[in-house]
Amino acid sequence: MNISEISPEVYDLARRAEELAAPQFAALQEICEKNTLRVMEAFQANRVSEACFAGTTGYGYDDLGRETLEKIYARVFGAEAALVRPHFVNGTHAITSALFALCAPGEKILAATGKPYDTLHRAIGITGEEFGSLRFYGIGYEQVDLREDGTIDIPAVLKALADPAVKSVIAQRSIGYSTRKALTIDQIRELCSAVKSARPEITVFVDNCYGEFTDVLEPTHVGADLIAGSLIKNPGGGLAPTGGYIAGRADLVEKAACRMTLPGIGGECGSTLGVNRLLFQGFFMAPHIVMQAVKTAVFAAAMMHLLGYDSHPRYDEKRSDIIQRISLGSPEKMEAFCGGIQAGAPVDSFVSPVPAPMPGYDCDVIMAAGAFIQGSSIELSCDGPVREPYCVYLQGGLTYESGKLGVMLAVSGMLSAKT
Repeated sequence: MNISEISPEVYDLARRAEELAAPQFAALQEICEKNTLRVMEAFQANRVSEACFAGTTGYGYDDLGRETLEKIYARVFGAEAALVRPHFVNGTHAITSALFALCAPGEKILAATGKPYDTLHRAIGITGEEFGSLRFYGIGYEQVDLREDGTIDIPAVLKALADPAVKSVIAQRSIGYSTRKALTIDQIRELCSAVKSARPEITVFVDNCYGEFTDVLEPTHVGADLIAGSLIKNPGGGLAPTGGYIAGRADLVEKAACRMTLPGIGGECGSTLGVNRLLFQGFFMAPHIVMQAVKTAVFAAAMMHLLGYDSHPRYDEKRSDIIQRISLGSPEKMEAFCGGIQAGAPVDSFVSPVPAPMPGYDCDVIMAAGAFIQGSSIELSCDGPVREPYCVYLQGGLTYESGKLGVMLAVSGMLSAKT
């Protein structure tokens, strides 16, 4: 299937979906403008100049661009310090480095939002016996599952804090491959307030992947001590070629830097090899690009609503990440929907995605992504584990217009799939 084969019926469905989504689109524009203002103020306050775009080699000492960009991230996210590096291979790497900053051997982290992403299970030691995991180094793990309505069970979290070995509470903002809702900034604020009231010394860490710039505040504005995420998701603005970030309390950021590199070096080294301009420009564009992705998700939600499919969040709900979960009910429809997304991509549109094993997952995963940056979740993509209830997770869209076409192709493919 290609773009020229989209039927008049699907075009009519798209028109009706946009009419449904119009009020939400207007609200998203307000968020975009406020976040753009905050980013612009940070660029100007830190006197960004062309000299910041030059890269360094070797040890990377005195990298003006790297140091300036980290000050910008810290200011925008309401943090004391930030670590923004192309040396993080993905978001899981950045998150794991942050987790090692939170506890010493013999202490425990408490997950307040149930099990985290599948890819973190081995890094933490929830599963497996991996050399170098938190469990390997004697750092314990406990979790509190979410309530049935998907909200944090604050009383259960506070009860778990009675264990003196618990030194940090962690929360995952985005839904990942789950059926819950993304955490809102207000819910994160409530968690931070409750934890700090019970035990002020406890650190709160929020995995911020997929959530940056979807609201006018970030978790570090409302009490989180540390956040982390990937540059090939929201904050990279579709231009960052790789990397991740950590932001928050200065002492915790430095501890995380020592995990990224080594004790005694921390964040002092790390050449940028010419990527500074892309990281600056991507972050500058991020508020706008994120809203293009969120508009695409809202449009998809409205389309699925009109077709009678279970899809979350609803097209008219407030959002806290860029992910749209769509329940399709069968492996065949998953493959057809993802095939449509792939067909609507600017890169590798001729490829047909099929389920396959993937490191970190206990089942086959199907992934559609025709991206300029490999694995970039801010570009239009769709994926999901091929297991009940057979949900796909749509995210990204560098432009709303291209995202819209991709969703229309996906719907076309799904409607023609065998059940």
